[in-house]
Amino acid sequence: MRIVFMGTPEFAVPSLEALIGAGHEIVLVVTQPDRPKGRKKTLTPPPVKDAALLRGLPVEQPERLRTSETVARIAGLKPDLIVTAAYGQILPKAVLDAPRLGCINVHGSLLPKYRGGAPIQRAVMNGEKTTGVTIMYMAEGLDTGDMISRIEVPINDVITSGELFEELSKAGAELLMRTLPSIADGTAVAVPQNHDDATYAPNLTREDERIDWTRSAGSLYDQVRGLSPMAGAFTLLNGETFKVWGCRPLPPTAASGGQPGTVMKTDEKGILVQTGEGMLLLTVIQPSGKKAMPASEWLKGARLEAGTVFGGVQL
Repeated sequence: MRIVFMGTPEFAVPSLEALIGAGHEIVLVVTQPDRPKGRKKTLTPPPVKDAALLRGLPVEQPERLRTSETVARIAGLKPDLIVTAAYGQILPKAVLDAPRLGCINVHGSLLPKYRGGAPIQRAVMNGEKTTGVTIMYMAEGLDTGDMISRIEVPINDVITSGELFEELSKAGAELLMRTLPSIADGTAVAVPQNHDDATYAPNLTREDERIDWTRSAGSLYDQVRGLSPMAGAFTLLNGETFKVWGCRPLPPTAASGGQPGTVMKTDEKGILVQTGEGMLLLTVIQPSGKKAMPASEWLKGARLEAGTVFGGVQL
């Protein structure tokens, strides 16, 4: 088939490579513009662009697809199918109507749960035990189209979002390959979503990254896993950002009962902090202006007294 592929992050790369490996003609790759990245704000291409250029494929990067010349170019290419995977923009009707076989999306959740731009992170952050990938026909709404196929993937208690991204990206590529023949020959069965069961996974904000110590240790552990290795969860220490990259929830003990956010103990295992329910052992941290490191290493040169309260100026 003649295919226009639209995707941006690493999650989309296995699907693009699977399409190429299966012999489909990728007539155009559409991805997001290069963005500043890291402390030095170096302009960095998205992973899909790197993968496409490595294969010698034509690439377009419109800031806004709806108002760009890319829409006319897609229509002029007369694709059989458009495949999207975490592209990052809602497709306008002119694009949806361009391919003769329609537009399909490789979405990282079991729809109708977790529609939106951050389904994988929010599934981990919410403590879900199961997620998956859904391949769906695209409609004008946000992930509202009819479903074609799906695969379930368990979420274990220690996996991070980054690890789950990789697992789901591979599962999505395999599911795409199994689904394409039925789309090509017209036998694919489209199942409408139950919109009453829909939940949403909007893109993450700075506030989603803030640690609220009044929550339980278990829910904070899920938050930290869900934000790793992307943005990271953070609190404040003496008014400065203090990130948490690794932690472990502990049940309440006789020593617990302090104000949420209070440092109860520090030792070679890390920093033990009181939460709204149970205690959280911080094992990998990143103080302001420093690199991420084991908490035990930082404690060798830092002074953190029991009774210090995270979340604001030290009391």
